[in-house]
Formats: sequence, C-alpha cells, structure tokens
Amino acid sequence: MENPLLVAGGVLSAAASVLHLAVIVGGPSWYRFFGAGEAMVRMAERGSLYPTIVTIGIASVLAVWSAYAFAGAGLIPRLPLMRTALIAISTVYLLRGLVLIPAFVINPGGVQPFVLWSSLIVLVYGLFYTVGTWIAWPTLSPG
Repeated sequence: MENPLLVAGGVLSAAASVLHLAVIVGGPSWYRFFGAGEAMVRMAERGSLYPTIVTIGIASVLAVWSAYAFAGAGLIPRLPLMRTALIAISTVYLLRGLVLIPAFVINPGGVQPFVLWSSLIVLVYGLFYTVGTWIAWPTLSPG
C-alpha cells in the first residue's frame, strides 16, 4: 500500500456513505441521533421522500469521494481530474471541519455536541485526504 492516508480517507468516506444509507433504514430516530435537524426528522416522520433523496445524494457524493481516494492511492484505475477532485474533496472536508472555529466564536459558552464531534471527525477526513494527496501528487498527473 503506497498511500495509506488516501486508503484511510477512502475507507472513512465509504463508511460515511454506508452510514448515511443506514440512517434512511433506521428512520426518523436515526436522522435525529445523527444531527439531521428537526425539520428533516419531521419530514421523515411524515413519510416525505425529501430526507431520503437528500440522504441518498449525500451517500452518493461520499461514495464518489471514496473512489477518488482509492484511485489516488492506486487501488483502482485512475479517474478523471484526479488532482482537481482530490484538492476539492480535501478542501470541502477541511472547511466543514473548521466550522468549529466560528462555532466557538459565536457561542463561546459551548458548541452543540453534534457540531463538535462531526467537525472533529470530518477534520480528520480532510487531513487524510490533504496529506495523502500531497504524498501522491507526483503520481496524479495524467500520463
């Protein structure tokens, strides 16, 4: 395994994708537990398809991101726009993780538990993708 950080990032993104699909199966209580927000929970309780569609969309994006990490690590064939995609994925994960900074500034008395743990988890994802992409950079050019 040439790039364990991208492999780890891919595994984490794949796990997050599967978890999102499990939330759909788990229903409204799972949406609530995993921080989807009360509006999404109420829609799920009413049987609306909207939470399912949104959650499938998120799961799909995470699955594609996982594939890019695995391709960057050399586990699967190269995908289009490897460098661009891995930089974009890294950036999204890092920015989402860094939500903690304004959250603490806005609410110095305490951050909601979901914001805290989800931000820390996603920050780790972003670090794996960022450092893994940096290590793989020379091998990511078309060729």
